[in-house]
Amino acid sequence: MGKQTTPAANRRSTPPAHVNPAAEAARLREFLRPVVQKHSLLLEDVEVRIAGSHRTVNVIVDVTEEQEGGVSLEIISEVSQSLSEAMDADPQDDGRPYNLEVSSPGVSRPLTEPRHWRRNVGRLVSVELVDGDELVGRLIDARDTLVVVRPQLPVKKGMKPKVGQEQELAYDRIRKGTVQVEFTHAEAEEPGGEDV
Repeated sequence: MGKQTTPAANRRSTPPAHVNPAAEAARLREFLRPVVQKHSLLLEDVEVRIAGSHRTVNVIVDVTEEQEGGVSLEIISEVSQSLSEAMDADPQDDGRPYNLEVSSPGVSRPLTEPRHWRRNVGRLVSVELVDGDELVGRLIDARDTLVVVRPQLPVKKGMKPKVGQEQELAYDRIRKGTVQVEFTHAEAEEPGGEDV
């Protein structure tokens, strides 16, 4: 994951009495989206944290589905410069000093869009369903309305992971999905069955 922080800009000395961070983040998402798109990237999210007279603006960018790989540090640096210039020229800015943090999505970021799932086909994912069930398994496919996951079955410590039947999970059944860091390869998984 690439990340760059731009120091606070010199702004007016008297900050406004109250700014809603969620509303400010929503406004900045719309304002900054075209700036990110000029770099052929997607604006994933904007988060704003306010502490006293200071604020931190965290902008998360990602490559489009048509692009291979991730966002390089060089591109993060270029986007950071463009975003900083845009924020300094923002006509609706409240003048509060800010730190700008620009990064790409980390592996722990939840999978919230079909394109997030498509980019991670073949990886191990953890899925929490709206009915409370949870499963960990290999993401086999990601379509427009559902994902296909081959779940890992519980095994005794030291044994190779075993897998169950593939399950189709509609997006509206999924409460949360995340990519899992794995220390074994998919080839090490065995079909499910009785332990030997």
